[in-house]
Amino acid sequence: MFHQTTTKTVTILLLFIGMAIYTVFAGFYGRELVIEAAYLVILAISLDMVAGYGGMVSLCHGAIFGIGAYVFAVLTGMMGVSPFIALVAAIAASGLFGLFVGAVTSRTSGIFFIMTTLAFGQMVYVYTFENRALGGDDGMSGVARLDLSMIGIDTNDSLQFALLAIVFAALSYAVAAFIMRSGFGRTLVGIRSNEVRMRALGLPVLRYKAFAFGISGALAGLAGTIAAQQTMFVSPEMMSWMMSGEALVIVILGGLGTLVGAAVGAVLFVFLQHEVSEVTRYWHMVVGLVLILVVVLGNRGAYGQIEHLLERRKKVAPKASALEVAAEKDASHA
Repeated sequence: MFHQTTTKTVTILLLFIGMAIYTVFAGFYGRELVIEAAYLVILAISLDMVAGYGGMVSLCHGAIFGIGAYVFAVLTGMMGVSPFIALVAAIAASGLFGLFVGAVTSRTSGIFFIMTTLAFGQMVYVYTFENRALGGDDGMSGVARLDLSMIGIDTNDSLQFALLAIVFAALSYAVAAFIMRSGFGRTLVGIRSNEVRMRALGLPVLRYKAFAFGISGALAGLAGTIAAQQTMFVSPEMMSWMMSGEALVIVILGGLGTLVGAAVGAVLFVFLQHEVSEVTRYWHMVVGLVLILVVVLGNRGAYGQIEHLLERRKKVAPKASALEVAAEKDASHA
């Protein structure tokens, strides 16, 4: 069950404030990294909602991410639709696809669920890759950015667009946290813990799982639209199973089933990818070693491990105080 603890609140605030401060003082390249981290935060949070809280490990979130990007690109680049309308349409399309996948796969579990989602993802990838109307393997350019000039925001400015991406990431976390704290979120956790019992209580388990996947898909689609606007270009690689795997690595790296861990993992992943790649081209190996280390040390992820240590410290402190009081009483009696 999700609890917005003080540790979670402080961590997520420090993370987003730190990203914003870095953005202000960074150059163009640094801001591009922040934008990448921001949309990966949203993608990882969307995956954590279903994998961490619903027990549904998905390998098609890369495809859903790509659907959001492509719908936005087609509407703005090919059809001249307003970027704001395209954004809403892209989120809706991704959410509907997620709902469809969730409805089809909700009767499966374990490895069968994982492979079914992978199959959906690969079908979307192959269709896009071979569809010349969508640019095929060459992708599509000419993607427009949101026009927020009416409120004084120039999205073509790297600083302002990076800050806007951070705002979207923060709002996505707030929405996900609200949903996970709600009755819907608690029921989803209950289904993950004991699906048979929840069925016996008369709850529409399949419907809950499908809707959870739909909500998660909508957030993944939002992440895709930000990625499309960053480069003003989309390609089938955005839909590949490697994108789904990357999102899963991020969630595990930060801490599965915490939401905050997904955000921390995204920032950590981008840092490792770009900083380590400056030293060696085998940065994937370094990320793999870090992931193994995180799992071996407690299987809680980077944030999860920190939260665990803080909770242990809180539990030890009262015990130590009680022992001190008992010792003082014994000394006074003596």
